[in-house]
Amino acid sequence: MPLQTVEPQRLYRQIADQLRALIAGGEFAVGARLPAERDLAKQLGVSRPSVREALIALEVEGWVEVRTGSGVYVLARSNRTVAPVEPTEWGPLELIRARRVIEGETAALAATLGKRRDVDALGRAIEQMRELADRNVMPLEGDRAFHLAIVAASGNTVLAETVERFWDSRNGPIFTRLGGYFETVKSWRMAIAEHEAIRDAIAARDADTARQAMHVHMDRSHQRFSASWRRAKVS
Repeated sequence: MPLQTVEPQRLYRQIADQLRALIAGGEFAVGARLPAERDLAKQLGVSRPSVREALIALEVEGWVEVRTGSGVYVLARSNRTVAPVEPTEWGPLELIRARRVIEGETAALAATLGKRRDVDALGRAIEQMRELADRNVMPLEGDRAFHLAIVAASGNTVLAETVERFWDSRNGPIFTRLGGYFETVKSWRMAIAEHEAIRDAIAARDADTARQAMHVHMDRSHQRFSASWRRAKVS
């Protein structure tokens, strides 16, 4: 038999594969509650964010159901989707950490190289976010415009395309499902204030403060998506 191409697997997918095999093998029966995130993380020797990404992937595929305030439960086979989550999809919490590294530097570059028109573009994006939030609409369009305006100020095409891919990856099913639990208009209003701090530092041409403000924004975003399920909004 000829050798087959070896595909690298993301950590959350390795975790999901183990849990899926245990469910399929009857280790966890239909209706059973899976161990808590912290317990799974300890048993697997991985971080809780990686476990959370795996559980959301299994929920997207119909293997489990997340019940806020209660836990994660195994679903009947008839609820499972045919196609699994694409193996190339990034885990949302891991993605936020990567964005912290790259976009901290693009914010610093924007403060150093940005022009008045770039600061104006940031202001328009924030205003768009605010208007959408006032209408109880998730301001994703304005958020995307804000982060792309920052990297555009660097004048670096590679960085611009990288940040664009980062941001657009949040449209994947895992990120979308996770956001459905934790993103609210209230959380977005907090994020808008974080965006304003980034814009103000860039406008002041303060690279260090711009970098730090972006780090704070990404850290708080990570915290919002890592919160206890008991704090998740109820649909």
